[in-house]
Amino acid sequence: MNFQIAEFKAAYGKSSQIPPSDLPEIVFSGKSNVGKSSLINKLLYRKSMARVSAKPGKTGTINFFSLQEAYLVDLPGYGYAQVSQAEKRRWAELVEGYFAQQRRIALVVQICDMRHSPTENDRTMLDFLYENHYPFIVALTKQDKLKKTQQQQRLTALQEELSDYPGIVLCPCSSQNGDGMDTIRQHIEKMAAAIPSALDGGLRLPKA
Repeated sequence: MNFQIAEFKAAYGKSSQIPPSDLPEIVFSGKSNVGKSSLINKLLYRKSMARVSAKPGKTGTINFFSLQEAYLVDLPGYGYAQVSQAEKRRWAELVEGYFAQQRRIALVVQICDMRHSPTENDRTMLDFLYENHYPFIVALTKQDKLKKTQQQQRLTALQEELSDYPGIVLCPCSSQNGDGMDTIRQHIEKMAAAIPSALDGGLRLPKA
């Protein structure tokens, strides 16, 4: 899979606008300001493919980026308190509507800040993914903000904090220096490649 051949396809503000799924989809989920756009840009070897906003909670659409073999799907960031209740409801309908469709979801990359324990919203999303058998990994961003000893301490702590999800895959990474990006790309390639032969009509794969 060539991550350097990518382009922005479309942004959708309503789930009803999203066209039927025709390629494997790699979904990126995480709270506002966790570094989701920066992670996508780093994976694609770009600086500004996905917009990095200085204002959390600004992106209210589902954004699709196309590779030759798959789509990267950027969900709105959650958990930003200053967004209006009406806007939060719209985002919830958008995201829930997306997952309710019969889509070719190959992998969900759930993004958490390595420096901190998962938030309540992070756990809600992880519960949803786990209970509905979506294949997922957890990308632990901001690794570069920690010293080596702190990185290991936090990884050990997170393994304990997330022990409710047997077999969970944790991927420490940095959008600054690129650490961990090859590992995430490998997971994406593996899961996207499995979709054409294992999928019938957009049904979800069993959890890996």
